Amino acid sequence: MLKYGEDFVPVDLPSTLLFLGRLLLGGAFVVAGLRNVQNEAFLTGLMAARGVPQARLALWAGIVLQTIAGALVMAGLWTAIASAVLVLFLIVATPMFHNFWDHQGPDRASRINGFVGNVALAGGFLTLIAQSL
Repeated sequence: MLKYGEDFVPVDLPSTLLFLGRLLLGGAFVVAGLRNVQNEAFLTGLMAARGVPQARLALWAGIVLQTIAGALVMAGLWTAIASAVLVLFLIVATPMFHNFWDHQGPDRASRINGFVGNVALAGGFLTLIAQSL
């Protein structure tokens, strides 16, 4: 059982590690969502070129989803549901933005790194889901 003090601050090592892990995993998606707002025009064009219908609407849905779910993971609220939503987000977004099979050279290597990074993030969220059950 995880232990928290009066101010919802973890008081033992496992609780502290889980708290920090949630902050890092969820925080990455909050930051990415905010960064995507700044790159809206570019990302909308990229998604439209990849055949996504209503690309701007889909982008905004993704931004809202990743930002809210990331914040829920950070806060430790509905962690299993928020983590599952982010796994589904990764399943959709990863092949769209890290399509290494369509590229060569350094660009291919960069996209492979992004793909593998997203697979690792999905693994982290699956771990959070397991811990939450």
